[in-house]
Amino acid sequence: MDHVLYSDGNTEKITWVIRTGDSKISQMRTHVDLYKDKITALQSKYISLHIGLFWGIGVFLIKNEDTIKIKLDEKSMFDQLTTDLEINDRLIEDRIQFIRQLIKQRKLKIQFELIDTCENLAKENI
Repeated sequence: MDHVLYSDGNTEKITWVIRTGDSKISQMRTHVDLYKDKITALQSKYISLHIGLFWGIGVFLIKNEDTIKIKLDEKSMFDQLTTDLEINDRLIEDRIQFIRQLIKQRKLKIQFELIDTCENLAKENI
């Protein structure tokens, strides 16, 4: 099965959209107190991507060996996820590790694509 995953976040909440064929599922969550108003927007975007992917697997929308096109509107995220750039942010490093772990465990076929912010379907929920 092929999916497209959009995600976004700010200092207060995270959101993601998973599009599969003609179906589109949107989710939004308020940050837990540990993160709310204590993290950067970029950190929040990583949390959103991680939780969105994890949620999609948890509700059995995304299955083992599925193909997922992850659309990113943040160039630094795209660069960090597609190369071995050194990152000096422990929270982001941890999220990247968790994302890669899910991809490996579930044998997902991932394609990252850099998009303009106006194309990010998850932006509508922020």
